[in-house]
This record gives sequence, C-alpha cells and structure tokens, in this order.
Amino acid sequence: MADIPFLLYGLIAVALAFDFLNGLHDAANSIATIVSTRVLPPQYAVFWAAFFNFVAFLFFGLHVAQTIGTGIVSPEIVDDRVIFGALMGAISWNLITWGLGIPSSSSHALVGGLVGAGVAKTGTSAIVWGGLAKTGSAIVLSPALGFVLALVLALAVSWLFVRQTPLAVDTLFRSLQFVSASLYSLGHGGNDAQKTMGVIAVLLYSHGALGGEFHVPFWVVLTCQTAMGLGTLFGGWRIVHTMGSRITRLTPMQGFCAETGGALTLFLATGLGVPVSTTHTITGAIIGVGAARRVSAVRWNVAKDIVVAWIITMPMSGFIAAVFYALAGLFK
Repeated sequence: MADIPFLLYGLIAVALAFDFLNGLHDAANSIATIVSTRVLPPQYAVFWAAFFNFVAFLFFGLHVAQTIGTGIVSPEIVDDRVIFGALMGAISWNLITWGLGIPSSSSHALVGGLVGAGVAKTGTSAIVWGGLAKTGSAIVLSPALGFVLALVLALAVSWLFVRQTPLAVDTLFRSLQFVSASLYSLGHGGNDAQKTMGVIAVLLYSHGALGGEFHVPFWVVLTCQTAMGLGTLFGGWRIVHTMGSRITRLTPMQGFCAETGGALTLFLATGLGVPVSTTHTITGAIIGVGAARRVSAVRWNVAKDIVVAWIITMPMSGFIAAVFYALAGLFK
C-alpha cells in the first residue's frame, strides 16, 4: 500500500464503488428465489446472501481476476484513463438499468467498459481476442447451462417425490432452500467480486506497484469481498420483483432447483476463470424450472426484454466508457 501514488487511491475508490454497486445491482440474483418462495423475507435474505458473498474468497481461486486483469485488454495499454473510462462506463450502465429495474449484467458492463476504453486509446489492437471470445461465449453458455441443469433437477425431483404430499415436499424444500441459496451466494461472490479485484490489480500493475509480476494482493481480495457484501446488504428490491415473480411463479422445490442449477454453473465458470453473468445464469435457471412445469408457465415476454438488455449491455457500456476516456483527456 505504501508504494501506491496518492492519486491512485481515487481510482481504487471508484473501482470499489463499482464493486459495491455490483453487489447492490446483483443482490436480486442471490435472493430472488428465496424471497419469491417466501422462505425468507427480503430484509433477512440480504443478510444471508451478503455473508456468503463475503466468505466466497475462502472457497475459490483467483482465476476470474486473472482473466479480467490480463485477458480482456492487454495490460500493457492500461493506464489511469483506461480504468477510469471502463469503470464509469460500467457504473453508468448499472445505474441506468438499476433505475429501470432491468436485471442486466454488471460483469458484461465491466467487460464492455474495458473494451470501449481500450479501443478508444489504441484501437482494436488493445483487445485480447481469446479472452473476449471466452467471455462473450458465456453470454450464451451460462444461461443455457443454468437452464438445462435447473430443468433436469426439477424433473428429477418431481419424479423422486411424486408419491409425497405437496405439504411434505414444500416443507422439505423450504429447509433445503437455505442450502441452495447459500451455494448460489457463494458462487455469486466468488465470480463477481473477482472482476473488481482484476481491475484494481491491473491498475496497480500499470503503476509498477506489484513488483513487475501480475498478481492480486490479499488486501485487494478482502476489500473487494467486503464492498460486494455491503452492496448486497443494501439489496436491489426493484430487480428482485422481476427476477423472483415476473418471469415465473416459484415453489420452494423450484427455487431449490433454480439456485442449485445456477450455483453449479457459477462454480464451474469460476473454476475455469470465465467471468460470467450471475444475472444471466439465474435467469436461465428460473426459466428452466418454469419450463419443467409447463412452457406457458414462463412469461416469455419478460424473458425477451431481459435478453434484449443482455445484448445491448456490452456495446452501450463500451460506448459510455469511450466517452469518459475522451473526457478524462481534457483534464490532463
């Protein structure tokens, strides 16, 4: 910390503000199902999710942080203006979608911001195409895998408990949802907080504060997990409504299947170092359990609006990031 120039603290503060906003924006991903099934009231659910968001660093490596720090744009072109533009692009888009109650992806807003600011500086040569392709493919693969896993789980559980009374099934899965919600919150904290870790680490690297080798200092890990947990604690109630009830109505059994399918997807992605969208993942899982009941149980018009938000997130945050990069140049 002593080697960090004083002015750099401002950019680190902006990065942590993004991390906090990410937790605020994505709180619904962790608690939507457990709230909509009335297993926990929202005010208790956010405390539950915030705790598991914070302790996630104890369970996962830092592969996602490595991808964000070195695998989206070349770390050699990163400077203060690039990071400022990227963060402001992501924060601006998060605020816009949060205000409108649209569950867009904070992850892809950050990736789009990095690309937009990097391209504004050096053109397309700034992009690490392999890492961007891996991240871009996750736009399709993470909700698809969440959908399939949740659908299979819902069908399997329905078959296994076909002879049980609805009351017995409901009582059992109300308890099991505490486990599935915890697992999903772990996956959310493990994948999402690492994105800000990667941004701060590459910023420190660009200032020569990491001893010449890219890595994530432990104080960065703890600070980012704390900011993420605090953001989740404040919740995102407008998005909770969309995620928890407008897509499909959920029972505790369906909530368990959606959270478990989503958690498995996030664990896999985090282990592979792929920065996926927790919003995409849980949406796919919720649609999967709704479709397991019957296709008409899913409000496809709401799902369609969410998909449109996914598609425009990266280009819009990239455009805003490029604008902020240009504006920052006026104050050199």
